[in-house]
Amino acid sequence: QVQLVESGGGLVQAGGSLRLSCAASGRTFSSYCMGWFRQAPGKEREFVAAISPIGARTYYADSVKGRFTVSRDNAKSTVYLQMNSLKPEDTAVYYCTSGSSMSTWDRDFDYWGQGTQVTVSS
Repeated sequence: QVQLVESGGGLVQAGGSLRLSCAASGRTFSSYCMGWFRQAPGKEREFVAAISPIGARTYYADSVKGRFTVSRDNAKSTVYLQMNSLKPEDTAVYYCTSGSSMSTWDRDFDYWGQGTQVTVSS
């Protein structure tokens, strides 16, 4: 079992920045791919970013590429999502997830955090 706890969400003005953190409890954090997904009210859950076990590979949704950066600190068992140049369209609940392989498909991930709300005002 892996427990994931997101933090760092909140309210920010358009154009601002926010950094989300996801702290993992488990024995082998460094063996997991980590991902971020988001879901806005009335919309499907969508992929945001993913990172390989030691950070050598990253995937980004086209909608966030160049603005968001995913990183990880395996010594702290924590994955981050740095979000810059935020837009109102980024407003959603953001979920941290872990899995055994790199993917943009939510069903490829096994464990999920509770989510953290990000609201971007215009």
